[in-house]
Amino acid sequence: MQIFGVDIGGSGIKGAPVDLDRGDLAKERHKVLTPHPATPDGVVDKVREVVEHFGWTGPIGATFPGVITGGTARTAANVDKSWIGTDIQKLVSDRLGGVPVTVLNDADAAGVAEMHFGAGRGRTGTVILLTLGTGIGSALFTGGRLVPNTELGHLELHGHDAEKRASSRAKEDEDLSWEHWAHRVQKYLAHVEMLFSPELFIIGGGVSRKSHKFLPLIEDIKAEIVPAELQNNAGIVGAAMAAAERD
Repeated sequence: MQIFGVDIGGSGIKGAPVDLDRGDLAKERHKVLTPHPATPDGVVDKVREVVEHFGWTGPIGATFPGVITGGTARTAANVDKSWIGTDIQKLVSDRLGGVPVTVLNDADAAGVAEMHFGAGRGRTGTVILLTLGTGIGSALFTGGRLVPNTELGHLELHGHDAEKRASSRAKEDEDLSWEHWAHRVQKYLAHVEMLFSPELFIIGGGVSRKSHKFLPLIEDIKAEIVPAELQNNAGIVGAAMAAAERD
């Protein structure tokens, strides 16, 4: 069974048909840059571009970098604030000719995919996936069940939103060495661990492809720490899974 998944991020919008039997992309993903300002109209035009690249006309799952309830955006940390209060499911569906659209938080989508097909398979304790990208997204699972919209990237760390200190964008913007950045990530993980005592951290986002450069530098965390197996495709897969479940 194939369903289309699209992952809306602060820097890029990427999508592909997903083979839900294998939990992998059925075709190579197509990616476009997120427009700036990242307004609803501008972003949805880019979503349509990604979908039309494949000639897809069926149901679609989409992720969004913010809190989502009932298909509506409640926050918009790394895109334009005009998203807040927008019924994203209706907006995208209308722009794509009325196809069914299911929207969920981007990190929640990645977490669902990793728990079913990736690094979280078979884990029944408390598991936290963290996507280190433009910001820090989080997905919290206990007993294999998702606690949606946790937004742990906005925990305070040294007087700042944690994502302002420990996201991969912070590493790039401040030109931090892997060692310096790993130290910040370690401080963040220690804070999250103190609050939730997970048995497993899964590190996702684009930087997961380079996990060998920083995960070995992180010390004094009791939980196991592993890179996301689906890497930066996890959001696309999880979006498609959500659409299939709704369908």
